[in-house]
Amino acid sequence: MQAIIQHLSQDERLKEAIEKTELPPFSITDGDVYHSLLRSIIYQQLSGKAAQTIYNRFLQLFEDAYPHPDVLVSLETPQLRAVGLSGQKSGYVQNVAQYFLDGHLHQVDWAEMDDETIIKRLTSIKGVGRWTVQMLLMFTLHRPDVLPLDDLGIQQGFQKLYGLQLEVRALKKELESRAEAWRPYRSYACRYLWCWNDTV
Repeated sequence: MQAIIQHLSQDERLKEAIEKTELPPFSITDGDVYHSLLRSIIYQQLSGKAAQTIYNRFLQLFEDAYPHPDVLVSLETPQLRAVGLSGQKSGYVQNVAQYFLDGHLHQVDWAEMDDETIIKRLTSIKGVGRWTVQMLLMFTLHRPDVLPLDDLGIQQGFQKLYGLQLEVRALKKELESRAEAWRPYRSYACRYLWCWNDTV
C-alpha cells in the first residue's frame, strides 16, 4: 500500500486528500458477481443510507437473506416495490437473476478477463450500466485501475479538491486527463476522493 500512496502523492492536490484520509479496508468478498450486480443496481442514484435501507429490506424477501435467482424471478413487481425498489429497478434485478439462470455467469473465470471485456459482457444485461460494473470491478473483483467518470461523489470530490467550477462534460474531461498520472492505481485515487469528500 505504501508504494501506491507514494505514487499517488506525486499529485500534490491528491496528496493533501491522502494525508487527511484513512481508507477503510476492503470488505471481504467471495467474488460473488451476481449478488454484487444486484447490490449495485439497488444503490444506483441513491444516497448510501437510503440505498442500504432498501437493500436490507430487499434481502428480507429471501429466507436466508440471499437473493437466489430462481426465487427472485418468481417474485411479483408489487413485492419488490413494497421494499422500496422502483418499478424500473425491480425489472433490472430480475433481468440479472434471469441472466444468471440462463447460465451466463456460471463457471466464468473473471481473472482471465480485462476490465473492458467484463464491462462489455455485463452491460449487455438490460439495466446494468457502465457505472454498475465499475463498482463491481472495484469492490468485488478488486481491480486497481478503474475510473468511474460518471460517479457523482468522484466528480464532487474532484471539483472541491482541485478548486474547479466546470460543467459536467468539461469536468469529466479534466478528471480523465488528470487521472492519467494516477495509473495504474486509479481505483485507489477514487477511494481517497470518496472518503475525503465525505469528511469536508
